[in-house]
Amino acid sequence: MHLNSTMDDEELTTPTRFLGIDPGLNRTGYALLEYSLKRPVLCEGGIIRSNQDSNLAARVHEIGSGIREVIEEYRPDVMVIEQVFTTPKFPKSSIIMAHARGAILYAAHDAGVPVVHYTPTQIKKLITGSGRASKEQIQHAIKTELGLKTILEPNDVADAFAAALCHYHSIRVTCF
Repeated sequence: MHLNSTMDDEELTTPTRFLGIDPGLNRTGYALLEYSLKRPVLCEGGIIRSNQDSNLAARVHEIGSGIREVIEEYRPDVMVIEQVFTTPKFPKSSIIMAHARGAILYAAHDAGVPVVHYTPTQIKKLITGSGRASKEQIQHAIKTELGLKTILEPNDVADAFAAALCHYHSIRVTCF
C-alpha cells in the first residue's frame, strides 16, 4: 500500500485492505474492510478467543496464532490497533491488554504487515464526533457508515471496525 498522495488509476481499482484490531486477552476482535470508490466495504469480522482455563503464556499464544491465521487468510495491507489505555478503577486491564497487544504486534511484524496505532479517544472522536462515545454509539455509527441493516455484535468486532475505519478516513483525506 502506498501512503503518499499520488496514486494511479490501476492502484485505485486494487482494493486496499485494512485490518482493525480490538485487543483483549479473553477476546480479540478483528475486522477487515476494503477501500472502494463509494464507501468502505465490510469483508470479514470476528473474534479470537483464548481459553480462560489456560495459563497466561498459552492464552497469549492463542491470540497471536489466531491473528497470524487472519493475516495469512486475508492478507491486509495495514493493521490498525487500539493503543493500551488505563483507568484508575481497573489498572490491571491495561497490563492484560498489553500481553494480547504484544502477541498481535509480533504476528503482524512477523508477517510484514505495517501497524498503525490509535488511542480509543481518537477512534471514538473520528467515528462518532465524540471522544467519549459509548459502545452503543460506536456500533450505530458503524452500522450507518457501512450501510448495514443491523449493528455489529459483539462490541469487540464493532470496535475493531471502528479502528479500521479510523485509519481508512485518516489516510483517505491525503491519499485517495
